[in-house]
Amino acid sequence: MRDRIPPFLLSRAAAPLAAKGTGHRGTAFLDRGMNGLARFIRTGYAQWELSRKDGLFQRLDARVKLSFLLVFVVIISLKKTLPAELAIALFFLVLAIGSRLPLLKVYRRVVLLGFLFGLLLGLPSLFNVVVPGRVVMPLITLREPHWFFVYPIPQTIGITRGGMVLVSMLTLRVINSITASFLVLYTTPFSEVIRALKVLRVPDVLLMIITLSYKYTFLFANTAEEMYLARKSRLPVAITNKEARVWVASRMALLFRRTQLRCEEVFRAMLARGFTGEVTMYGKKSLRGLDWGAEACLLAVGILFLWM
Repeated sequence: MRDRIPPFLLSRAAAPLAAKGTGHRGTAFLDRGMNGLARFIRTGYAQWELSRKDGLFQRLDARVKLSFLLVFVVIISLKKTLPAELAIALFFLVLAIGSRLPLLKVYRRVVLLGFLFGLLLGLPSLFNVVVPGRVVMPLITLREPHWFFVYPIPQTIGITRGGMVLVSMLTLRVINSITASFLVLYTTPFSEVIRALKVLRVPDVLLMIITLSYKYTFLFANTAEEMYLARKSRLPVAITNKEARVWVASRMALLFRRTQLRCEEVFRAMLARGFTGEVTMYGKKSLRGLDWGAEACLLAVGILFLWM
């Protein structure tokens, strides 16, 4: 596995895929979709560049960073106080600054995911209908309490202090877990992540699935772009939104069929080259003194957070 960005991503996905001002909503609909695909590639594979910066985490071995991720995910799930979670978030911020990550870009994604999978999912827990407790912000007052099947509906429905603490804890846990994951993913080349997972005894089948799925993303992007450019070059006039949606649906079905054929071809090619189901890594490296020192420091900080 080579840490090299495919040329088509550098030449095509890094720039808008279609010119603006096509003059018709149907063509603009396709243009927006392809530009969105290009943005997805640029943001989803930003670690190609970030992992080569001279930062704190970039200097460490991938095994140390995966150990850090496993340890702190456990610590985050065990802590039950807001000050401890806030202290962990501040520690991760210091690590991100030391690793020279683009804070605005990284934390914008972290906050968005934290809002979706933390605050939004835990929002019903704010109300005393779900989490009983003292109401600090009443919203609705009924004439009398009610029963909904076996669930009691109190006379005053509002936000409780316990619900606010619960939702805040859930949101901070999600944010801290995502931040720890991004610290590892953005500072480690993909091949080194696979190598570290192999050392940690992750099953070879799972490693193959991760690797092939990752590599196929580039192939999918290239195929989808070529289909769109070929379609656009043959269009004498602009198309409507309905025609654009029909074309997109047909291309999705075609890509699905091509995916099945590609999987069978790749599997037969692997068998022809002697693949036995075992993932073999070459060029194993020993941990340096810097790696051992960083591992000890991160473990000491983790123990400190456990005692907070």
